[in-house]
Amino acid sequence: MNDLDSHDSIRAVLWRGDRLRLLDQRKLPFVEDYIDCTTAAQVAQAIRDLVVRGAPAIGISAAWGVVLAAQRGRDAVDAALPMLRAARPTAVNLMWALDRMQRRITEGADAPALEREAQQIQDEDLAANRHMGELGASLLGESVGVMTHCNTGSLATAGYGTALGVIRAGVGGGRISRVFAGETRPWLQGARLTMWELMRDGIPATLVSDSAAAHLMKSGQVQWVVVGADRIAANGDVANKIGTYQLAISARHHGVRFMVVAPASTVDMATVSGDDIEIEMRDSSELLAHSGQRTVVDGAVAWNPVFDVTPAGLIDAIVTERGVIEKPDASRMQAMFG
Repeated sequence: MNDLDSHDSIRAVLWRGDRLRLLDQRKLPFVEDYIDCTTAAQVAQAIRDLVVRGAPAIGISAAWGVVLAAQRGRDAVDAALPMLRAARPTAVNLMWALDRMQRRITEGADAPALEREAQQIQDEDLAANRHMGELGASLLGESVGVMTHCNTGSLATAGYGTALGVIRAGVGGGRISRVFAGETRPWLQGARLTMWELMRDGIPATLVSDSAAAHLMKSGQVQWVVVGADRIAANGDVANKIGTYQLAISARHHGVRFMVVAPASTVDMATVSGDDIEIEMRDSSELLAHSGQRTVVDGAVAWNPVFDVTPAGLIDAIVTERGVIEKPDASRMQAMFG
């Protein structure tokens, strides 16, 4: 293995010619099970049900969903595009990938050409992640402690990861001495997925409860919070997994730097600010139960947004494959993405 591959052994989205194979992330870390999708409807359902999650992986999977539809004919494609687009509303990568596939369809691309386009989307994401890892790691300093939130690794992308890619590169380069992962309620992506990825790839890490984050920062063990993004607005506001905003507030208070890592496909210059980002609300049952067992008294209600928006003013750096924007604002975003 080369230095990049030594900390990158997981692939969650696999094309098999006539089907899309997805690692079922609902069952991790104890069961490694794959499901096969042979129709665009099955891909859309897998996205809705969180079989596959993470903004880049959702976009890649949707592109393959278009290919599956194209193998059945133009009518199937016309039905698949709006169905896939509606699968999850917040992550802009889904829309970006489908828009890219739509352009190829408009140009007259047949099923084999669409297959090549989807493969290119997936390959470009892996290359972008590895480049972002290098760019982000160069900002860290030496022997730093890093905290991350949710899962932004190979499970959420074509491979290597966005924020977790920076951590992989930082560990490989000897810049990171401590890694902390927040559990990320209510789906526990940090506990179930990020810890599984890190342990599997030989990166020591410590799990902390979401509510311990501020205390951890106060202890001086963390110098950077590194997170991903599901949508980045034109002014640098960032939508990401619920709980990100409070991490940014706490980081600013404790003098901890805050980095967002995401591919350029996550940037939505048509969205003026975070106030314009639709925040997905999921069923309250996800908060009222754990692993199928109800934990809250009957009759209780819950509020379950799954993303929040971190204002650009709380972000020290946005890292994309195009480069680094330090202290992001509308003018700096326009200069790179306008």
